[in-house]
Amino acid sequence: MDLVLNEVTNTVHRHETGRPGRQAVCGSMFHVSHDNLRVVRGAEPGGEAASATKCGRCFEDGGSY
Repeated sequence: MDLVLNEVTNTVHRHETGRPGRQAVCGSMFHVSHDNLRVVRGAEPGGEAASATKCGRCFEDGGSY
């Protein structure tokens, strides 16, 4: 699964499938500069997404936003 990593807050969001760019399902990325966002793979053990906080709107077990 592709995720959008907000490098400023170290938070991952679900990538909105079928949409270009770095848009998240929750819609909270519209105000964030694309320079601070990166699409990462969520299934990589020990990857960047593993140490980031999950968005509470995108994930049931998330806690931020």
